[in-house]
Amino acid sequence: MGLRAFLIKRLTEITVIFFIIMTVLFLLFRLAPGDPVERMVDPSMTPEDAQALRQSMGLDEPLLTQYRIYLKNVFTGHMGVSFHYGEPVTRILMQRLPNTILLFTTSIILSALLGIFLGKIAAWQRGGRTDTIMTIGALFFHTLFLPWLALLMIWFFAYQVGWFPITGMVSPQVWIDPQAGVVAKTLDVLHHMALPLLTLVLIHFGSYLLVMRSSMLDTLREDYILTARAKGLDEKTIRDRHAAPNAALPVVTSVGLSLAFSINGGALTETVFSWPGIGQELVFAISHSDYPLAQAAFLLIAIVVLFANLLVDVLYAYLDPRIRY
Repeated sequence: MGLRAFLIKRLTEITVIFFIIMTVLFLLFRLAPGDPVERMVDPSMTPEDAQALRQSMGLDEPLLTQYRIYLKNVFTGHMGVSFHYGEPVTRILMQRLPNTILLFTTSIILSALLGIFLGKIAAWQRGGRTDTIMTIGALFFHTLFLPWLALLMIWFFAYQVGWFPITGMVSPQVWIDPQAGVVAKTLDVLHHMALPLLTLVLIHFGSYLLVMRSSMLDTLREDYILTARAKGLDEKTIRDRHAAPNAALPVVTSVGLSLAFSINGGALTETVFSWPGIGQELVFAISHSDYPLAQAAFLLIAIVVLFANLLVDVLYAYLDPRIRY
């Protein structure tokens, strides 16, 4: 199968999967318990006012009519208006998206670089003390419960030691200060970002280390590694220039998919650290039955994940000449 045929096939599959996801999301929120109007209605509001509000949201329409409106909005790029904020959901998500990308893309890249570096060292010293310590450490951090680690980091580094802010992304006093320049504001964001970033790196680097170690061990058994040794190349060159680049291919796939899933903002992480991103907004939308906002967030995640899978498949073929579609 040629690359063009492969792309057509995968795009067809993506279209079908996306349509199924849209339908499931629509039914999931409509059939879930809870009424968004009940969460918004003021105690002094009359039942007539509540019904008028429900009509303005289109919640009094039959389910099939709501579904047709929903599909039309999706394919015309109009994702609706948030029940809670009263603003277009696209605007709300675009305001939160850069915050999520900043935190999670940075954490994934740092985790991958650290995991690849330590993984190749662990594999090169298989069975030794270094390998044992790195493997146990990777398994320990990888299996930690993220909210527990996040709260522990906040308790120690923010509350006990006081090195970092407890929550949030910025300090209001810095951003409202007319004398504060770009450097001061950037440092303020990085200061708030340090704890969630460190937490995410500790949680995720272990998986990349273990994947890299396993792949590296398989690569070291290949014939071209024996040939490189027979040519008299030093061990560091063989490890870093011959074995590691090929062994890193599975890690590239893992990183690509992780970057795609990072768009959801890690709802738990953003909620614990009060980081104003997609994940925190998604939790809020679900808890307040804000259908348009929750649906738009999930659809954004689905689109990115589906096309990231396609991109990883194509990238893998370019990185490994043995793969042909």
